[in-house]
Amino acid sequence: MDVSHPQEDGRLFREAWIAGVKAHYPGEPKPGYIVPWEETPDWERESAAVVCGQVREFLRVSGRSAARLTREQKGRFVSLCWIAQIFAHFPDPKPSYVADWADQPEWQRAVNSDIFEAIEAVG
Repeated sequence: MDVSHPQEDGRLFREAWIAGVKAHYPGEPKPGYIVPWEETPDWERESAAVVCGQVREFLRVSGRSAARLTREQKGRFVSLCWIAQIFAHFPDPKPSYVADWADQPEWQRAVNSDIFEAIEAVG
């Protein structure tokens, strides 16, 4: 049975985000996109841990059959979970923070898919 550790889950999510940004972002990423875990704002650390936990639980309750989702479906799941966290922390977020999948830049969609797969790989 998996035992979730929010700090470790958040760090896993953040490290997957940073790796994905470095791999997919066109040009030089904004400094805030690749700030290390220790410098990440509290709301963002909490949100990273929550979304990582949601992916873990999704895999668990599906009997790991969610692993058969397409890369896009995996990324969409992470995206929706993250958008919910933005709404939880910001009463009136900028539209780009809560953009639907189709409205997100390609690099961001790729990073969200990478995050799901990184969490999936750890178990």
